[in-house]
Amino acid sequence: MLYAIRPFNVGLYLTLWIFTLSACFGQSAFVVPAPSVYLPSAVIDGNSPSVWVNGELKIFTSTGDPILMSGTSIFDLWQDDPPSISSADHFPIWIEAVWRDEDGTIYAWYHHEPQGLCGGKLTAPEIGALVSKDNARSFQDLGIVLSSGDPVNCGAQNGFFAGGHGDFSVVLDREQKFFYFLFGNYGGPAANQGVAMARMAFENRANPVGAVYKLSLGEWTEPGIGGAVSPILPAVRGWERSDTDSFWGPAIHWNTAIERYVVLLNHACCKSGWPQEGIYAMFGHDLSDPATWTVPTKILDASQIGFAPGYYPQVMGIGPGETDSIAGDQPRLFIKGISKWQIFFSPPEPPATDDTEPTP
Repeated sequence: MLYAIRPFNVGLYLTLWIFTLSACFGQSAFVVPAPSVYLPSAVIDGNSPSVWVNGELKIFTSTGDPILMSGTSIFDLWQDDPPSISSADHFPIWIEAVWRDEDGTIYAWYHHEPQGLCGGKLTAPEIGALVSKDNARSFQDLGIVLSSGDPVNCGAQNGFFAGGHGDFSVVLDREQKFFYFLFGNYGGPAANQGVAMARMAFENRANPVGAVYKLSLGEWTEPGIGGAVSPILPAVRGWERSDTDSFWGPAIHWNTAIERYVVLLNHACCKSGWPQEGIYAMFGHDLSDPATWTVPTKILDASQIGFAPGYYPQVMGIGPGETDSIAGDQPRLFIKGISKWQIFFSPPEPPATDDTEPTP
């Protein structure tokens, strides 16, 4: 992996800093400042997934209650009426991933924080599923699909979580065989904490409870409810500490320009309060084999974000049909609902060839 920062001149900017990310596959990504774009929500507290419905872009976000934004593009959005949820059993919820079926059915997945744990001081998040048959005006709660089997640790010092699974994203693989979940595991043995993965067969999307399996020890066999995990990005210092050192909040998309999956990550390090050390990215081409992921590389330092806390990085595609989960070569980079940057992706270069004529 290569990481470099160098001066760059573009448009009205006289001197900018451009962050260059190159991976072992040869593709590259350039983060360049751009005119600011804001999602029309007062508070962004998680990933903000998006989907196209009959030519209209719909973006969800949450602050414990779901929020809906609609418009013709990310540059023309308004805050819409929030969708209703069939049950309040899993409130508060944060909708963090969505996908629309060919028949118009919208599936969504949410982060839920059970209340009243540890005397009301901490919680242990879970991940659940929703479905909408009316273009996101209302959702039916399908239940919890991912939860931790580790005991709640009320002595955890991170200030929020006593364990659990959350802060996630979901993507459907290119073969439409599995939905893959990338999520944070915040409890259990220190070696098992960090960014983990699970998957669900495509045909189980309408009946997801009991159909999600976690990755553990290289196999997709551990049950979504209570099963063990082996993180693909283990925490350096666990979440039971106040000075945790760990990646979290993965936001994944398929990039059509480089034909790779790209994951953007927060990095908490190494003081209390989850301070943002920087935004990182990693590439992969085979979701079923986490060994193919590249090492995360920093694309923005916390000092370059310009506001705090600079959480929840994600792309938003700007081309026809593009969203937060599929984008082309020039998507916008959003952090906590604010975009001051554009990312330029370049495809892998072909391998060098030796055109020298053989010596007779």
